[in-house]
Amino acid sequence: MTANETLDRTNPWQSFSRLNLGYVDEQYDKYLDDPETVDPTLRRVFDKWGRPKTIDGVPAASHTVLDNEGAGDPFDLDQVVGAVRLADRIRAYGHLLAHVNPLSDMRVIETHLMDLAQFHLSPKKLKAIPSKVIWPEAPANVRNALDVVGYLRDLYSRSLAYEFSHVQDLREKNWLNRAVESKRFQNPVPDREKINLLKQLVKVEAFEHFLHKTFVGQKRFSIEGLDVLVPMLDKLIQFGVHDGSRQVVISMAHRGRLSVLAHILGKPYEKILAEFVHAPIKSMVPSEGSKGINYGWTGDVKYHLGAAREIDEVNKKYPLQYMGETDDDGMFQVKLTLANNPSHLEMVDPVIEGYARAAQDNRLKEGYPEQDTGKAFPIMIHGDAAFTGEGIVAETLNLSRLSGFNTGGTIHIIANNQLGFTTNHEDGRSTAYASDLAKGYEIPIVHVNADDPEACLTAIQLAFEYRKTFGKDFLIDLCGYRRYGHNESDDPSATQPVLYQEIQKHLPVARLYQVKLERDGLANPEKLKDYQKHLNDKFQKIYQAARDKEKDLKEIPFPDKLAQPLTYIRTAVPIETLRALNQDLLDWPESFHVYPKLARILRRREKALNPGHQLDWATGESLAFASILKDGTPIRFTGQDVERGTFAQRHAVFHDVKTGATYSPYHHLKGVRATFDIHNSPLSETAVIGFEYGYNVFAPETLVIWEAQFGDFANVGQVMFDQFVTAGRAKWGQRSGLVLLLPHGYEGMGPEHSSGRLERFLQLSAENNWVVANLTTPAQYFHILRRQAAILNTDVVRPLVIMTPKSLLRHPKATSTPKDLAEGHFNSVLEDPLTAGDPDRITRVALCSGKVAVDLSVEIEASASRPDWLKILRVEELYPFPEKDLQAYFSRYRNLNEIVWLQEEPKNMGAWSYAEPQIRKIAPKGTRLSYIGRPSRSSTATGEPKFHKQEQKRIISETLHKNEKAGQE
Repeated sequence: MTANETLDRTNPWQSFSRLNLGYVDEQYDKYLDDPETVDPTLRRVFDKWGRPKTIDGVPAASHTVLDNEGAGDPFDLDQVVGAVRLADRIRAYGHLLAHVNPLSDMRVIETHLMDLAQFHLSPKKLKAIPSKVIWPEAPANVRNALDVVGYLRDLYSRSLAYEFSHVQDLREKNWLNRAVESKRFQNPVPDREKINLLKQLVKVEAFEHFLHKTFVGQKRFSIEGLDVLVPMLDKLIQFGVHDGSRQVVISMAHRGRLSVLAHILGKPYEKILAEFVHAPIKSMVPSEGSKGINYGWTGDVKYHLGAAREIDEVNKKYPLQYMGETDDDGMFQVKLTLANNPSHLEMVDPVIEGYARAAQDNRLKEGYPEQDTGKAFPIMIHGDAAFTGEGIVAETLNLSRLSGFNTGGTIHIIANNQLGFTTNHEDGRSTAYASDLAKGYEIPIVHVNADDPEACLTAIQLAFEYRKTFGKDFLIDLCGYRRYGHNESDDPSATQPVLYQEIQKHLPVARLYQVKLERDGLANPEKLKDYQKHLNDKFQKIYQAARDKEKDLKEIPFPDKLAQPLTYIRTAVPIETLRALNQDLLDWPESFHVYPKLARILRRREKALNPGHQLDWATGESLAFASILKDGTPIRFTGQDVERGTFAQRHAVFHDVKTGATYSPYHHLKGVRATFDIHNSPLSETAVIGFEYGYNVFAPETLVIWEAQFGDFANVGQVMFDQFVTAGRAKWGQRSGLVLLLPHGYEGMGPEHSSGRLERFLQLSAENNWVVANLTTPAQYFHILRRQAAILNTDVVRPLVIMTPKSLLRHPKATSTPKDLAEGHFNSVLEDPLTAGDPDRITRVALCSGKVAVDLSVEIEASASRPDWLKILRVEELYPFPEKDLQAYFSRYRNLNEIVWLQEEPKNMGAWSYAEPQIRKIAPKGTRLSYIGRPSRSSTATGEPKFHKQEQKRIISETLHKNEKAGQE
């Protein structure tokens, strides 16, 4: 309806809703002040009908209240409500108005969300409302509701922008809003600190410029455009150190890594420049097994390397720019660690969470570790494209509040250069901001302009104080740009021509901040020029020295210690010690009500160590754990169902059937002073494997175990195996004794629950980088776990991969005697006891590994006669391959003419492709080598149980009968 039509009605206001009347009433106030400011048509309505009235004839603005003193002019309650709603809207959406993009002064103006008209507010009426009515905490200079709106709009839309509306905890949200609105962390920066800040920005820029002009086209992933990241980290570490943290762990990908290594970790310029010219600085290259974490014998590219540095207040060595007051006693030692990281971007995220948790845990007592989150804190620096695109980020964020994995809050910084490789953000994410993923975990977010260094330091302080107060994650979206392409050999103008025209014109942050300080009379241009020349001369001198030493480059040899066999390690435990430990494990309090069915099962273990009895897999494992704890080695054990065990075999944690309370027998072993830290994990492989790897690297004295629910689930963690577990020592000199338990075996359960993909681990096996085993008895499991515990924190330590059983967990042919534990040791090869006949009659040796070996024994035992021409050897340790042990067996059988490799996996999977060349190398001359097993397939196993049984019967029969043809394609 038009205004002209409205004029003809008796009461034109009755067609308006109350909200619309509020807007018209605001226009009427403008009409009273100056009729010319109102639309002519609406002015005619006001001329004829005056102030808008509701349908009952009451003026639209007549509902009034007095101020909170009960005196003075009345003010409109609707205006109060609208102003409060607008203030909340500004708090929630003010970031849309903020100037956080340094390349553009244009803000994403969303005035329809936050202007007065949207809330039917009148400036004149807002002036009549005291500020305390709208905002009780309003500063003294904010006098009325209109001032409140202006103040908040300005506060929430500068170069710092805040997103807190997704935080559901009201206590946290109120703390955050009050911190911002009181400007608690926006204290004036002292002049001295401003000058130091400028010098650090100049130092970063000078270093990057020197690298750019000296090593033209070499990849370095320059920090330029995000230079302020260095002083931000400096400030953040300062806060942590003076709050009591003694370990600070950092992860980041490539962008800016060299500057962070140089200026935060204190990696000498000599070392960095030597890596560019391929010249080692001998005094700085740590020997294998030392504290250095940068060097293995194969090495890695310079922008993947990490570093560790001590801050030693005792000897007055400071790597930090902003160190202020020290502890009360003036003495402390702090370790900074930047984790090594491959090109798989965010994969390092859970690794440093494991570092931090290991640094926080006290493992020198029984029970669970005592965690002190103040002892260490993690910092993660993410790429904007990677934070959104890499699923590992979400997995890692999900760990942040889980009891077995939390680290008391991580400070996340997105190094936002607005591009992923050559991909614009609109092609790389479906969200408005790169940081939006964090909203799902209720993590507070601050967006800050990387060209405003002081605002960046304010963001850092807010982040640290939130972490300190609430023990939760905080995210800073550092909005900048990258001055060059994805790397320095790229030409970015081919794909982002307009953007890079803008970047080329844009002054670096050091220059922008210098101009600001010169305007304030704090910066001396001539002194800064001298400082820049000093830096450049220093870099040039170091570079020339590195070039002169280029001829010294030598390959780092494979360490001899790793080639040593582990047969010298004694793992047997006296029988009386085992019996005492077994009794402790079964001696739960009478007041604790164990599930009756479980109690009956556990009570059977009481006789397991008596003469003439056999013990099963779970009992062997429990005694291994108990004896390792008794020896003083802490254990950490995680996986999706590890407390009970995927196959209900373990029961490391009991649940009271009446109260739901929990009890772990490993926490009540007599005389034990080492922790048993067991946790069911989230439905995540990659992040949890990374976490446990990091935990083990940082706590090398701890037996850290990860168990897959089924072995094939390890597929999802393949990057962690490829980049960290198998190669970390060769690339970075980073030692790990991580244990991986992967349930494996063909029981007709289909493709996804049969294979732990043994072949993939064997393909990665070289240089004694780990041990890969496929075991058949509890005693073998007992001894290999104890051997692993014995090599922890030594030069010969390496990870351990075990293909663990499923059906064998309770199989009567997969048991051991008490004597096997008390007097035995680990055997890389086991003889099948049912084929121990006359060696001279042996013509075929069948080599096999894992469950299929037990299947053979069952079939032989059920047969009317035993094949005296056949010898079955179980290869329990596949890598390192037991060449000497097998050669010794082969030499016993002078009539041997055939060796067969039997496996239940398809021919292109399992161990055959790995084992074949190993066996050919040691087979006696003239001996035929054949394969028995399933044919090559694209899927790991059939999904039809009937077909599975047929195939299994065939391969067993071929092994046990001379006339069957060996070797199937």
